[in-house]
Amino acid sequence: MAAAFRPPKQVLPLQALRSLVYTGLGGSGSTCSRCPLGAKRYLLTDNIVKLKDFQHKKVAVACNLPGTKETYLRNLEEKLTQSKLILKEELRTLLHLCESWDDVELAKNVIYRYHAENRNITLGEYKFGPLFMRLCYELDLEESAVELIKDQHLRGFFSDSTSFNILMDMLFIKGKYKSALEVLIEMKNQDVKFNKDTYILAFAICYKLNSPESFTICTTLREEALIKGEILSRRASCFAVALALNQNQLAKAISIFSQIMKPESIICTNLNIMIHIQSNMLKTLIDILKDATEGNLSRFVKKHVFSEEVLVKVREKVQDVPALLATFDELYEKLHIHGQVTTYTLDALLCHTPSDRKSHTVLLNKRTVSRRTFQPLSQSLWAE
Repeated sequence: MAAAFRPPKQVLPLQALRSLVYTGLGGSGSTCSRCPLGAKRYLLTDNIVKLKDFQHKKVAVACNLPGTKETYLRNLEEKLTQSKLILKEELRTLLHLCESWDDVELAKNVIYRYHAENRNITLGEYKFGPLFMRLCYELDLEESAVELIKDQHLRGFFSDSTSFNILMDMLFIKGKYKSALEVLIEMKNQDVKFNKDTYILAFAICYKLNSPESFTICTTLREEALIKGEILSRRASCFAVALALNQNQLAKAISIFSQIMKPESIICTNLNIMIHIQSNMLKTLIDILKDATEGNLSRFVKKHVFSEEVLVKVREKVQDVPALLATFDELYEKLHIHGQVTTYTLDALLCHTPSDRKSHTVLLNKRTVSRRTFQPLSQSLWAE
């Protein structure tokens, strides 16, 4: 069993960046923004961003629109000029019709008017925030999104965590970590409740900034969350551990790592190695690698996988101890033979977003039998 410690330039469109794969670059922190082939730099899964659903809805709205888009936009401009009431359905339709910066500028004016007319009617109201963020996501208008979400005149319009999370993900993709941190602070100032994804984004942003200030922010947010009884995900905690290691805060890294439940993931495996490296526990380090090569090697048993980048750091650490270096070289060869070495950097592993599982589990967990009659539900009810 592996030992573990237990106490303003041209940018690609966001959609392209979500699907693009990169050639690997080593390192971590703010100097490394690319991931190796197959890893993704965004943090939210598609079932949260829902970009494809939004685009399908746009097509449906455009097809069912009475008259032309130009006529619809002109009528809205006239309503603004004449100070007429903006209806909820009109704003929703407008946000699905926007295809350019000019369209979004009109939408922004309509949003200001709509919010001024409805700022006191929030209970049970439709949330336009995520819809606007998906629009900005599609059109690469993250600056417009930042402008509106920070505008005090729109306080309450973006009252949900999803709006802030999508925007931070947008900025993370573009490498605009300072702007993402400002959005995080704005979210906290507006008393919008953090959820599991918010903490992942928050700690990832702090990790990318990799500064004493971002480390303090990450630590403070984590402590506040624990005081509130929040359960932080393993992924969020891994970002916190990596940041602590980058800031040479070994004791804090060990403390956070010791609280991770089920630290058997590939990221935890490599973070555990990094902790041992910084702790100068060379003999234990070699024992961990030996256990990994001598364990159950059946293809049905999940094997520990190590980053090439991390193994290079191990070799650098033991190179002055001939006996350990010889043992390491033997283990290194065995790990390669058994397919237990990946070219992904630790940074790439941290930033890789797992594929959605929710959609599949929801279908599997749907009830097919009535709780009252114990008879099979009709297909139409089941579909709902």
